[in-house]
Amino acid sequence: MIDIKFEKLITLVEATKIVPRRRQGRKVSVSTLYRWASPRGLRGVRLETIRVGGSLCLSIEALQRFFDRLTVADLAPGVDPANRVGPSVEKELADFGL
Repeated sequence: MIDIKFEKLITLVEATKIVPRRRQGRKVSVSTLYRWASPRGLRGVRLETIRVGGSLCLSIEALQRFFDRLTVADLAPGVDPANRVGPSVEKELADFGL
């Protein structure tokens, strides 16, 4: 959840300048950020936003949390994101007695 005491708010338009460029070097569109913030989100992960007056805003920290959640969601179930050793590596280590 965005905490305005500790996080600097930016508009979705400002966020398009921060998010890495997409295919063919194009910037992410504002409509893409709106879609990511919708209840459906992206692959079930929702971008945190906060309404300030008539504007929808977010923070750089909220973007970071969103991308972190997407990364974890892409990992296989049961895999600790801090330890991305796959089953084949674990089997080889077990074969060596480690």
